[in-house]
Parts: sequence; C-alpha cells; structure tokens
Amino acid sequence: MDIFEFAIEKEQLAEQFYREMVQRAPHKGLVSILTMLADEEHNHIDVVTKMKEGFPVKVADTILLTNAKTIFAKMRQSKDKFKFGDSQIDLYKKAQDIEKDSRSFYRQKAQESENPGHKAIFNTLAEEENKHYFLLENIIEFVTRPQTWLENAEFHHLEKY
Repeated sequence: MDIFEFAIEKEQLAEQFYREMVQRAPHKGLVSILTMLADEEHNHIDVVTKMKEGFPVKVADTILLTNAKTIFAKMRQSKDKFKFGDSQIDLYKKAQDIEKDSRSFYRQKAQESENPGHKAIFNTLAEEENKHYFLLENIIEFVTRPQTWLENAEFHHLEKY
C-alpha cells in the first residue's frame, strides 16, 4: 500500500469513528462538533486523493475551533445540565489517540517527502490533526467537569489557536 492509500485509509477510519460517535453523543452541541470533525476528516480524504492523482492541492483554512467555540457558547446559554459517563470520556480519548497518530504520520511523511508541495500539504494536515487533538482535549475537559468548564465566559480553552 502506498503512502497516499495508507493516508486515505487512516482518514476514512477517523471519519467513520466520528460518525459513530455522533450516534452516541448525549447533546446536540457535541453532535455538531463531532459532525464537523467527521467532515474535516472527509476533506482530508479529498486532499490526499487529489495529491495521489497529481492534482494541485491546497488545504483550506479551517474554522473548526471558531465554530466549536460558538457551539460551546450556545451550550452555556442553554443552561442545560450536563452529565456524562466514563464511556464518553473513553471515546474522546480514543479519538485523541487517532488524531495523535495521524499527526505523527503526517509529520513523518513531510520529513520524508522530497516533493516540496507534498511536504507542505503533509505539514498542513499534521497541523489540522493537531487542532482536532486540541479540540478533543477541550471536549474531554468539558465532559469531565461540564458546569465548571462552561462557567468560564471567556472560553480561554479554545484561544490557544
């Protein structure tokens, strides 16, 4: 299996995992965020497929973290009471592992690539996976202590990027 096929397979598995997580998400806000993550993984499939086929590729800037911040703000305004089980936390940690693995994969491929265009795309994809990891870290914090996390009106959690 070549590098592109392997990357496509990794992205397909990540997308599928997020789509399955959507089915288990206990709140519509988390459903929205997980759907956005799945859609981002699908976009990565398109990027890698175009790379494989030799087409020029550019990874579009993502507004994932901005959109997630908006969703969390709406969740805060809803005054809903949130309660999550350990199984939810485990799912988000597994998703983090997937993102961490993808980030490492793309960084390694960027280092190995002799094609400057591919190198740039792999580095960009690695950074996108890093953003996903960061967002999942915030979701884990939220699921672990939802009321405390949402009480922070500044949402400094997502300001890192």
